[in-house]
Amino acid sequence: MPADLFKRTLGVVLLACGAVLPALAAAPNSDEAARLAAQVSDDPELEARVMALSHKLRCLVCQNESVAESRAPLALDMRNQVREQLAAGKSEREVVDFLVARFGDFVAFTPPFRASTVLLWVGPGVLLVVAVGGLLWRLRRRAAEASPAPLDQAAHERACALLEGRPVHHSSEDSRS
Repeated sequence: MPADLFKRTLGVVLLACGAVLPALAAAPNSDEAARLAAQVSDDPELEARVMALSHKLRCLVCQNESVAESRAPLALDMRNQVREQLAAGKSEREVVDFLVARFGDFVAFTPPFRASTVLLWVGPGVLLVVAVGGLLWRLRRRAAEASPAPLDQAAHERACALLEGRPVHHSSEDSRS
């Protein structure tokens, strides 16, 4: 009996550690927070420009987050690079051009329009037109398939008789079905 209790307790402790340790690993430590805080400029206008430009740049580690939102060390380095270059008097276009030259077009959330990226710009519209065209074609085809066949003369006379309340004469084909 004590062995079962020990196994259960050990299982609960391991489960608790498995749940708590990842949360502790993801939490920022005080050294990292101090380093982040120390690298922020005293100029609020510069910081606003840094953050605005950082929202237009993709984190190369996270890939679905902007440099402003990412907590990856590379994103921090990129924000610092943006801050340094803007503080040195470079324009936003020059900073973006520098980062694109260093990391490629992928670093920009909005890639430039050129021959190599034309599919990124035109592709979604073409896919939408093709999808809507395919949907309309399918709906028209389905409507054509679903339209009833025209009545022959005997069926028309029988329907008129039923609507008028007259007795209907059953043919040999009707009695079989």
